[in-house]
Order: sequence, then structure tokens, then C-alpha cells
Amino acid sequence: MKTIKVLGSGCAKCTKTAELIEKVAQEQGVAVTVSKETDPQVMMAYGVMSTPAVVIDEQLIHSGSVPQAPQIKEWLAQP
Repeated sequence: MKTIKVLGSGCAKCTKTAELIEKVAQEQGVAVTVSKETDPQVMMAYGVMSTPAVVIDEQLIHSGSVPQAPQIKEWLAQP
């Protein structure tokens, strides 16, 4: 199971990112746990300068925009 964190202020883009990841994971049959993190200190610890940002299994893989479904599918396909 992949652990995914969406980092951001809780804005609409951050919420949309989390919802899109959950939707794509369900369509792909991939077990994920998606959580939202709004603590600025946590974001700084990952080196995030723009949100929304996506962390999968403690690795920052995306920041600054809402990811597209094909991108998310690639992330979920990686071991």
C-alpha cells in the first residue's frame, strides 16, 4: 500500500489533488492511503516551495500544480 500525502494550505487545488489521486487509485485498483498535510513546517521539511505538493512513501514527487491523471497513473504504477 502506498502512503500519499498532499501538502498545501487546504485550498481548492490541494483538495482537488487529493480527490483526483484517490479516484485514479481506485480506478487502477491500487491500495493507497491519502492524507492532507497543512502544517507549514512539514512542507518546509520536504523542501516544498509551491503547493499543492505530492509525497509518495516519503518522497516528494510533484509540486506547484494539480497533477494530471496520466501522471498519477505513472506514480501508482511504480513499485
